Amino acid sequence: MNETLLKSTSDEQLIAKFQQGDLTAFDQIVDRYQGQLINFVGRLLNDRNAAEDIVQETFLRVYRNKHRYKEIARFSTWIYTIAGNLARTELRRRKIRNFFSISQRGEGEKDYEIPDSDIDVEKSVEGSLVKEMILREVMKLPVYFREVIILRDLQDLSYEEISQILNVPLGTVKSRVNRGRSQIQKRLRGRI
Repeated sequence: MNETLLKSTSDEQLIAKFQQGDLTAFDQIVDRYQGQLINFVGRLLNDRNAAEDIVQETFLRVYRNKHRYKEIARFSTWIYTIAGNLARTELRRRKIRNFFSISQRGEGEKDYEIPDSDIDVEKSVEGSLVKEMILREVMKLPVYFREVIILRDLQDLSYEEISQILNVPLGTVKSRVNRGRSQIQKRLRGRI
């Protein structure tokens, strides 16, 4: 199929073509969603390498389970649900790992933080600094607030899509977005 024609094809049409064996349709799905999903999962985990692994696993699951997708929900909802579930599983795994590493630490042992070499200390644009401060505050939110803020404000998904992705009521999504934004505003009051 023509590459230009594939780009104008809807996600639902692409997955239908892939379900019929068209591998170029799968490649187009990967092209469309890889960056978005890495951004979403990376911000959720605060770890780009883990995000890349999870997104790769997401596409593997889409590939293996292509016939499980039914056009009941939008394709984007389905793929974000898979990625979100894998990310939450990783967060739970990390909590367990952290619990055991802390509980097995000997007396007098300390945590040492390794500085992040990716942080550019010389940022001169005020807008970049404000954005950075906001993103840092987003990362401090509990995961149930963080994921809705990332999906709504950074990924620009609708409340309805987020409700389907997270499998929570629409009112809960709206409440979490408002409460998450409120927490960020309180923390940044006077700093911006």
